[in-house]
Amino acid sequence: MHHYSARGVHGQTVEVLAQRILTGELAEGAILDLTALQAEFDVSLTVLREALRVLAAKGMVDARPKRGTFVRPRSSWSLLDGDVLRWQFARSPGPGLFDDLHELRSIVEPGAASLAAARATDDDIAALDAALAAMAAAGADPLAAVAADLDFHRALLAATHNELIQRMEVVIETGLAERDRMVHGAGGPRDPVPSHKAVVDGIRRHNPAQAARAMRKLLDQAIEDVVRLERTRREDRQD
Repeated sequence: MHHYSARGVHGQTVEVLAQRILTGELAEGAILDLTALQAEFDVSLTVLREALRVLAAKGMVDARPKRGTFVRPRSSWSLLDGDVLRWQFARSPGPGLFDDLHELRSIVEPGAASLAAARATDDDIAALDAALAAMAAAGADPLAAVAADLDFHRALLAATHNELIQRMEVVIETGLAERDRMVHGAGGPRDPVPSHKAVVDGIRRHNPAQAARAMRKLLDQAIEDVVRLERTRREDRQD
Protein backbone atom coordinates (compact mmCIF):
# COMPACT_ATOMS: atom_id res chain seq x y z
CA MET A 1 0.00 0.00 0.00
CA HIS A 2 1.38 3.37 -1.03
CA HIS A 3 2.27 5.69 1.86
CA TYR A 4 2.73 9.39 1.14
CA SER A 5 5.10 9.73 4.08
CA ALA A 6 7.70 7.82 2.04
CA ARG A 7 7.77 10.64 -0.52
CA GLY A 8 9.82 13.18 1.38
CA VAL A 9 8.66 16.63 2.45
CA HIS A 10 5.69 16.69 0.08
CA GLY A 11 4.41 13.35 1.36
CA GLN A 12 4.92 14.28 4.99
CA THR A 13 2.96 17.49 4.45
CA VAL A 14 0.07 15.50 2.98
CA GLU A 15 0.10 13.09 5.94
CA VAL A 16 0.17 15.82 8.62
CA LEU A 17 -2.61 17.85 7.03
CA ALA A 18 -4.74 14.74 6.54
CA GLN A 19 -4.37 13.76 10.19
CA ARG A 20 -5.31 17.27 11.34
CA ILE A 21 -8.47 17.08 9.26
CA LEU A 22 -9.35 13.58 10.48
CA THR A 23 -8.87 14.53 14.13
CA GLY A 24 -10.93 17.70 13.76
CA GLU A 25 -8.00 19.95 14.54
CA LEU A 26 -8.84 21.40 11.13
CA ALA A 27 -12.61 21.27 11.35
CA GLU A 28 -15.18 21.27 8.57
CA GLY A 29 -15.27 24.69 6.95
CA ALA A 30 -11.97 25.81 8.49
CA ILE A 31 -9.98 28.17 6.27
CA LEU A 32 -6.36 27.13 5.88
CA ASP A 33 -3.80 29.86 6.43
CA LEU A 34 -1.31 28.94 3.71
CA THR A 35 1.28 31.48 4.84
CA ALA A 36 1.24 30.11 8.39
CA LEU A 37 1.36 26.50 7.20
CA GLN A 38 4.22 27.26 4.86
CA ALA A 39 6.21 28.75 7.73
CA GLU A 40 5.30 25.94 10.14
CA PHE A 41 6.29 23.15 7.76
CA ASP A 42 9.22 25.10 6.35
CA VAL A 43 8.26 24.20 2.79
CA SER A 44 7.88 26.15 -0.41
CA LEU A 45 4.47 27.36 -1.48
CA THR A 46 4.76 24.97 -4.43
CA VAL A 47 5.16 21.97 -2.11
CA LEU A 48 2.26 23.12 0.08
CA ARG A 49 -0.05 23.66 -2.89
CA GLU A 50 0.85 20.26 -4.32
CA ALA A 51 -0.02 18.63 -0.97
CA LEU A 52 -3.35 20.45 -0.96
CA ARG A 53 -4.04 19.27 -4.51
CA VAL A 54 -3.62 15.68 -3.29
CA LEU A 55 -6.12 16.27 -0.48
CA ALA A 56 -8.48 18.07 -2.87
CA ALA A 57 -8.44 15.05 -5.18
CA LYS A 58 -9.57 12.97 -2.17
CA GLY A 59 -12.42 15.40 -1.45
CA MET A 60 -10.97 16.62 1.84
CA VAL A 61 -10.26 20.26 0.92
CA ASP A 62 -11.32 22.71 -1.75
CA ALA A 63 -10.38 26.22 -2.83
CA ARG A 64 -12.69 29.02 -3.93
CA PRO A 65 -12.04 32.60 -5.04
CA LYS A 66 -12.38 35.10 -2.17
CA ARG A 67 -12.81 32.24 0.31
CA GLY A 68 -9.47 30.50 0.05
CA THR A 69 -8.68 26.86 0.83
CA PHE A 70 -11.07 25.20 3.28
CA VAL A 71 -11.88 21.81 4.77
CA ARG A 72 -14.79 20.02 3.13
CA PRO A 73 -17.41 18.03 5.11
CA ARG A 74 -16.80 14.34 5.66
CA SER A 75 -19.70 13.57 3.30
CA SER A 76 -17.52 14.89 0.46
CA TRP A 77 -14.46 12.77 1.26
CA SER A 78 -13.47 9.85 -0.94
CA LEU A 79 -13.94 7.34 1.86
CA LEU A 80 -13.09 4.39 -0.39
CA ASP A 81 -9.73 5.91 -1.29
CA GLY A 82 -6.90 3.72 -0.01
CA ASP A 83 -5.05 6.59 1.70
CA VAL A 84 -8.19 7.99 3.34
CA LEU A 85 -8.97 4.53 4.71
CA ARG A 86 -5.41 4.06 5.93
CA TRP A 87 -5.41 7.46 7.64
CA GLN A 88 -8.61 6.55 9.47
CA PHE A 89 -7.27 3.19 10.65
CA ALA A 90 -4.02 4.85 11.71
CA ARG A 91 -5.99 6.86 14.28
CA SER A 92 -6.63 3.79 16.48
CA PRO A 93 -10.11 3.28 15.07
CA GLY A 94 -13.02 2.42 17.29
CA PRO A 95 -15.22 -0.61 16.70
CA GLY A 96 -17.48 1.38 14.37
CA LEU A 97 -14.95 1.43 11.55
CA PHE A 98 -14.27 -2.28 11.90
CA ASP A 99 -18.03 -2.92 12.00
CA ASP A 100 -18.42 -1.02 8.72
CA LEU A 101 -15.58 -3.00 7.19
CA HIS A 102 -17.08 -6.30 8.35
CA GLU A 103 -20.48 -5.39 6.90
CA LEU A 104 -18.86 -4.49 3.59
CA ARG A 105 -16.88 -7.71 3.51
CA SER A 106 -19.99 -9.71 4.43
CA ILE A 107 -21.75 -8.29 1.38
CA VAL A 108 -18.86 -8.54 -1.09
CA GLU A 109 -16.74 -11.57 -0.24
CA PRO A 110 -19.31 -14.40 -0.04
CA GLY A 111 -20.58 -13.27 -3.43
CA ALA A 112 -17.01 -13.09 -4.69
CA ALA A 113 -16.35 -16.62 -3.45
CA SER A 114 -19.48 -17.82 -5.23
CA LEU A 115 -18.40 -16.19 -8.51
CA ALA A 116 -14.88 -17.54 -8.10
CA ALA A 117 -16.27 -21.06 -7.72
CA ALA A 118 -18.08 -20.64 -11.02
CA ARG A 119 -15.27 -18.91 -12.92
CA ALA A 120 -11.89 -19.77 -11.41
CA THR A 121 -9.22 -21.02 -13.78
CA ASP A 122 -6.41 -23.39 -12.91
CA ASP A 123 -4.13 -20.36 -12.50
CA ASP A 124 -6.59 -18.75 -10.08
CA ILE A 125 -6.73 -21.88 -7.95
CA ALA A 126 -2.93 -22.13 -8.03
CA ALA A 127 -2.72 -18.54 -6.71
CA LEU A 128 -5.13 -19.39 -3.89
CA ASP A 129 -3.15 -22.53 -3.05
CA ALA A 130 0.07 -20.50 -2.98
CA ALA A 131 -1.51 -18.05 -0.55
CA LEU A 132 -2.63 -20.95 1.65
CA ALA A 133 0.88 -22.39 1.62
CA ALA A 134 2.33 -19.01 2.58
CA MET A 135 -0.23 -18.74 5.38
CA ALA A 136 0.77 -22.12 6.75
CA ALA A 137 4.48 -21.28 6.48
CA ALA A 138 4.05 -17.91 8.23
CA GLY A 139 3.53 -19.52 11.61
CA ALA A 140 4.00 -16.96 14.37
CA ASP A 141 5.56 -14.34 12.06
CA PRO A 142 2.93 -11.57 12.06
CA LEU A 143 4.27 -9.74 9.00
CA ALA A 144 4.34 -12.93 6.93
CA ALA A 145 0.87 -13.90 8.19
CA VAL A 146 -0.59 -10.51 7.19
CA ALA A 147 1.05 -10.68 3.75
CA ALA A 148 -0.27 -14.19 3.14
CA ASP A 149 -3.79 -13.20 4.19
CA LEU A 150 -3.75 -10.22 1.83
CA ASP A 151 -2.48 -12.44 -1.00
CA PHE A 152 -5.38 -14.82 -0.38
CA HIS A 153 -8.08 -12.17 -0.54
CA ARG A 154 -6.44 -10.52 -3.55
CA ALA A 155 -6.42 -13.87 -5.35
CA LEU A 156 -10.04 -14.48 -4.39
CA LEU A 157 -11.22 -11.20 -5.91
CA ALA A 158 -9.13 -11.81 -9.02
CA ALA A 159 -10.74 -15.23 -9.45
CA THR A 160 -14.15 -13.59 -9.94
CA HIS A 161 -12.97 -12.17 -13.28
CA ASN A 162 -15.19 -9.17 -12.55
CA GLU A 163 -13.24 -5.92 -12.88
CA LEU A 164 -15.54 -3.93 -10.59
CA ILE A 165 -15.35 -6.52 -7.80
CA GLN A 166 -11.57 -6.59 -8.21
CA ARG A 167 -11.54 -2.83 -7.61
CA MET A 168 -12.87 -3.50 -4.11
CA GLU A 169 -9.36 -4.75 -3.40
CA VAL A 170 -8.19 -1.36 -2.14
CA VAL A 171 -10.99 -1.16 0.45
CA ILE A 172 -10.78 -4.73 1.65
CA GLU A 173 -6.98 -4.85 1.69
CA THR A 174 -6.51 -1.58 3.57
CA GLY A 175 -8.97 -2.47 6.31
CA LEU A 176 -7.95 -6.11 6.40
CA ALA A 177 -4.26 -5.22 6.74
CA GLU A 178 -4.95 -3.00 9.75
CA ARG A 179 -7.25 -5.58 11.32
CA ASP A 180 -4.65 -8.32 10.77
CA ARG A 181 -1.83 -6.25 12.25
CA MET A 182 -3.92 -5.50 15.31
CA VAL A 183 -5.00 -9.11 15.87
CA HIS A 184 -1.63 -10.70 15.08
CA GLY A 185 0.15 -8.12 17.19
CA ALA A 186 -1.98 -9.13 20.17
CA GLY A 187 -0.98 -12.76 20.05
CA GLY A 188 -2.64 -13.76 16.83
CA PRO A 189 -5.97 -15.28 15.87
CA ARG A 190 -6.68 -18.98 15.83
CA ASP A 191 -5.05 -20.98 13.02
CA PRO A 192 -6.36 -19.25 9.85
CA VAL A 193 -5.52 -22.05 7.43
CA PRO A 194 -8.56 -24.35 7.91
CA SER A 195 -11.15 -21.59 7.38
CA HIS A 196 -9.38 -20.26 4.30
CA LYS A 197 -8.82 -23.76 2.93
CA ALA A 198 -12.55 -24.43 3.22
CA VAL A 199 -13.20 -21.52 0.85
CA VAL A 200 -10.63 -22.83 -1.62
CA ASP A 201 -12.15 -26.32 -1.44
CA GLY A 202 -15.50 -24.90 -2.53
CA ILE A 203 -13.86 -23.00 -5.38
CA ARG A 204 -11.82 -26.04 -6.46
CA ARG A 205 -15.01 -28.11 -6.62
CA HIS A 206 -16.73 -25.31 -8.56
CA ASN A 207 -19.44 -25.30 -5.91
CA PRO A 208 -20.64 -21.68 -5.47
CA ALA A 209 -22.90 -22.40 -2.48
CA GLN A 210 -20.14 -24.25 -0.62
CA ALA A 211 -17.60 -21.49 -1.30
CA ALA A 212 -19.97 -18.72 -0.18
CA ARG A 213 -20.94 -20.64 2.96
CA ALA A 214 -17.27 -21.18 3.86
CA MET A 215 -16.51 -17.49 3.31
CA ARG A 216 -19.36 -16.43 5.61
CA LYS A 217 -17.98 -18.75 8.29
CA LEU A 218 -14.49 -17.28 7.78
CA LEU A 219 -15.87 -13.75 8.22
CA ASP A 220 -17.71 -14.76 11.38
CA GLN A 221 -14.41 -16.04 12.75
CA ALA A 222 -12.69 -12.77 11.78
CA ILE A 223 -15.18 -10.63 13.70
CA GLU A 224 -14.89 -12.98 16.70
CA ASP A 225 -11.13 -12.34 16.72
CA VAL A 226 -11.69 -8.57 16.85
CA VAL A 227 -14.30 -8.92 19.61
CA ARG A 228 -11.92 -11.13 21.59
CA LEU A 229 -9.17 -8.55 21.23
CA GLU A 230 -11.42 -5.69 22.34
CA ARG A 231 -12.50 -7.72 25.38
CA THR A 232 -8.88 -8.43 26.28
CA ARG A 233 -8.01 -4.74 25.98
CA ARG A 234 -10.90 -3.75 28.25
CA GLU A 235 -9.82 -6.31 30.85
CA ASP A 236 -6.22 -5.05 30.70
CA ARG A 237 -7.37 -1.47 31.28
CA GLN A 238 -9.38 -2.56 34.31
CA ASP A 239 -6.39 -4.33 35.92
